[in-house]
Amino acid sequence: MMPQLVTVKVNRPDRRPLRFWVPVLPVALLLFPLVVLVVLAAIVACLVFRIGVVRALGAGWRVISALPGTRFDIEQGRLAVLVAIR
Repeated sequence: MMPQLVTVKVNRPDRRPLRFWVPVLPVALLLFPLVVLVVLAAIVACLVFRIGVVRALGAGWRVISALPGTRFDIEQGRLAVLVAIR
């Protein structure tokens, strides 16, 4: 299953935290032309380095499908960023 929502929370010192919800599908539709170019470049790279195109694209899709449930925190000094993929 493809990720549906990315939540970003920025904890700032001495201020209210910022929280953003980014729906993946509308962003993916806006970036579709770029995605097509990246996939074509990946296919050319697979052919140049003699890697199975179908297996490489399948592995990439499995990585994207495994993203829901991923969460990571970044802290730098007193600033903290939490990113959660649902």
